[in-house]
Amino acid sequence: MPLKPEIKTPLPGPKAKELLKRDEEYISPSYTRTYPAVIERGEGVWVYDVDGNRFLDMAAGIAVLTTGHCHPEIVKAVQEQVGKLIHMSGTDFYYPYQIELAEKLAEIAPGSKNKRVFFSNSGTEANEAALKLARYKTRRPIFIAFLGAFHGRTFGSMSISASKAIHRRYFSPLLPQVVHVPYPNPYRPIFGVPAEKLSDTIIDYIENSVFTTIAPPEEVAAFVFEPIQGEGGYVVPPSDFFKKLKALADKYDILLIDDEVQAGMGRTGRMFAIEHFDVIPDIVTVAKGIASGFPLGATIARKSLMDWESGTHASTFGGNPVSCVAALKTIELLENGLIENARRVGEYLKSELLKLKDEFEFIGDVRGLGLMIGVEIVKDKTSKTPDTKLRNKIVDECFYKGLLLLGAGPNTVRWCPALIVTKEEIDTALEIFREVLKKI
Repeated sequence: MPLKPEIKTPLPGPKAKELLKRDEEYISPSYTRTYPAVIERGEGVWVYDVDGNRFLDMAAGIAVLTTGHCHPEIVKAVQEQVGKLIHMSGTDFYYPYQIELAEKLAEIAPGSKNKRVFFSNSGTEANEAALKLARYKTRRPIFIAFLGAFHGRTFGSMSISASKAIHRRYFSPLLPQVVHVPYPNPYRPIFGVPAEKLSDTIIDYIENSVFTTIAPPEEVAAFVFEPIQGEGGYVVPPSDFFKKLKALADKYDILLIDDEVQAGMGRTGRMFAIEHFDVIPDIVTVAKGIASGFPLGATIARKSLMDWESGTHASTFGGNPVSCVAALKTIELLENGLIENARRVGEYLKSELLKLKDEFEFIGDVRGLGLMIGVEIVKDKTSKTPDTKLRNKIVDECFYKGLLLLGAGPNTVRWCPALIVTKEEIDTALEIFREVLKKI
């Protein structure tokens, strides 16, 4: 019989309650905990809290655990590496694992293999490197980013983000010369235009309004975008948008920075999400799913771009040997079946969630690619009024039934399980999800 969630104690259990008290005393309250899950161990898509309760994990450490919790091949590779070399700092020394991973990323990233890689520790660091590289090469000061975007928490990446006001409140002044424009959301088209005209409308707005008033194109270093917006609500743009953005960028010699931190590494059923849109960006950033839970970020660009001089940018811990080995094994597993599993199981999950959309008036939209799917919760389908309170209640109620989900954007439930997830495990999750929706 397939595993099911098993809740043995009231949640949170007694051990969890004690740890939560200690956490409140010593951990920064800025963290965004949603429900009191105090996790002790995990295996595959299953996790166990400190009181022995078993949960089905459809969040995967915020889309990080590409190969699931403690995949035996990842564990074996890491254990062997820890016995050989833990740290040497790739910014001052050489070691084979960093070189091997850079070569592999140059091979699999969109475009030719003629690329170089800068390693860091996280998505926000990867995006900081991309911003610095774009300014260094173009000598241009302005970045154009998109409303709803999330690129990280450090000052540069936070400056190009526009997901939630709380991310920016009281942190000004931020990086100057950042202009935000609407992202093409077919469910909520900006300016009230028909969805089929959304791409053209936004491109026209950039070229004939933004360029002519506040951001002269000859001073724009790069467009920065997520191929599918993550924290903005798992928003998938129209299929023609990025081709048209690329044409506009090429017209004015503007770079394209593709933030694949959440959408990349097989999550959408392709190695990189931008591959769905048949566009080759100038710079690609990855993190989250690249190393199955070990801290690693990477900024990938063609050699003619990444030719900055020694000392221009560096990182003490970036490209750690253990993380590099985990990433190499992760990519091997992706290429040997997990990307295809994400595509196949993701199609099934989306089709079942669309059935729930037909059943429940408060599900306004179901969208996504592969195992990156958002369910937008609204007051009703006619008004499309976002219902943050109801979304939060759904996520909380799922936790108490043993299903771990997270929100995205103001009112979306995100589904981003490990790419090893099976159809049977998806069915278990959907059964609980539907029970919660009916109860609510």
